[in-house]
Amino acid sequence: MTVLILGGTSEAAALDQHLAEQAPEIRAIISLAGHTVDPRPSNLPVRVGGFGGIEGLRQYLREEGVTAVVDATHPFAAIMPFNAEHACKAENVPLLAIRREPWQPQPGDRWEEVPDLEEAARALGPKPRHVFLTIGRLELPVFADAPHHHYLVRAIEPIGNRLPVPHVKVIQQRGPFHVDDEEALLRSEGIEVVVSKNSGGDGTAAKLVAARRLGLPVIMVERPPKPDVETVAHVDQVLPWLVAQGLFVTERGV
Repeated sequence: MTVLILGGTSEAAALDQHLAEQAPEIRAIISLAGHTVDPRPSNLPVRVGGFGGIEGLRQYLREEGVTAVVDATHPFAAIMPFNAEHACKAENVPLLAIRREPWQPQPGDRWEEVPDLEEAARALGPKPRHVFLTIGRLELPVFADAPHHHYLVRAIEPIGNRLPVPHVKVIQQRGPFHVDDEEALLRSEGIEVVVSKNSGGDGTAAKLVAARRLGLPVIMVERPPKPDVETVAHVDQVLPWLVAQGLFVTERGV
């Protein structure tokens, strides 16, 4: 069988490792959008780039003989999950989504939840503030409309000229991050407000704990809509799902 993993998350990387160890007889391919030039190493074949919309994905499923698709895209992927739903339905290919739980505010948190990044930029207000942006580099241009703030941007790769404002500092880091380090960073940079997308997961949650410790407000961007497809929360649920679809039989027959 051939499984196409729509990747770009820690779950996709974990599924890569899980399948390589637990089911090496499965032919699995990881597809990455190509936004990150230096992605995590993979045990599986990797393809990079878009498919060309729904029709392009349908053609790829046919050409590669894909028998199942696992959507492990980022919680803020807004297009690919719907393209996968339509393409898989058209080609009669089973589709499973791995969706991590969103973060929930805890006692002591000072969250302002907003529907999108444009509203997050407006929520910063007219008074100049020291802002920690942890939203990824692709969405940074939105904040060019609020150039009076001092921005600390954390990204995996260089941001180029994506945030053309007078005051911007960039640190290149890849998670996971630790609470004490995050608290020290917020203190040393004089951060007054944190802007975050509600990605969920453990890798970058430490910034929220650090903000809670320091009593800092967090502008939290809500996730975009997702298609109504079969969903699991953990990587170790994928093989049982393949078995339930009648696509794979383990050595134990379960």
